Amino acid sequence: MMATYVFVAGGGWGGFIWREVASRLRGHGHEAFTPTLTGVGERVHLASPQIDLETHVQDILGVLEYEDLHKVILVGHSYGGTVITAVAERVPERLAQLVYLNGLIPQDGQSAWDVTDPGLRARMQQRVREQGDGWRLLPPPGAPARITAHPFKPLTQPLTIQNPAAARLPHTFVYCTQIRVKGKLTIDAIAARVRAEGWHFYEVEADHMAMVTAPKAVTDILLEISEAPWLKSSRETV
Repeated sequence: MMATYVFVAGGGWGGFIWREVASRLRGHGHEAFTPTLTGVGERVHLASPQIDLETHVQDILGVLEYEDLHKVILVGHSYGGTVITAVAERVPERLAQLVYLNGLIPQDGQSAWDVTDPGLRARMQQRVREQGDGWRLLPPPGAPARITAHPFKPLTQPLTIQNPAAARLPHTFVYCTQIRVKGKLTIDAIAARVRAEGWHFYEVEADHMAMVTAPKAVTDILLEISEAPWLKSSRETV
């Protein structure tokens, strides 16, 4: 059965970051959409202090609506995990599953900022204050060339997570085992929580940017997910 994937990149990255994974999935006969959030990547010219989490939620809702997508496997990386969580609250009827690739997963009343390790938060806050005019999170020194600054406001806005239909969707976490030290505490804590909650759980031997450094492994997991018995059951009931 053909599956439909929609990918949401992490902070500062454009949809191009999913190119290799999306190409592999399309080669297997599936659909893959890789939108870029407002104010980052090739849409960095739209960056402004007014961009908030709702802006990014609307970016993805627009893809789902105007491409007329249903039974979607919605995949979020890093900050993208916050976005897909919020999207699921709005349109669970369009989704088949949520997949978090080292994703940030706030609980009800929390923001992405709340689930980030305090030490990392302090370093990021300093970059916002000293280099980002108080509203942009600039990439750290030595970051890849095509990552851009990310609007800071969406990171700090709490989510309302109360939709039982969204809660019933299958949730999968893909844990990258070779995370660098500065992000490891954040992701390890999230991974431990969702594993204890009984989420479907996969591991990939790669760093935080697994879609780039291990695209075949990520694709293989996504292909396996598309054929999972629990996903077929979800498609029948959503």
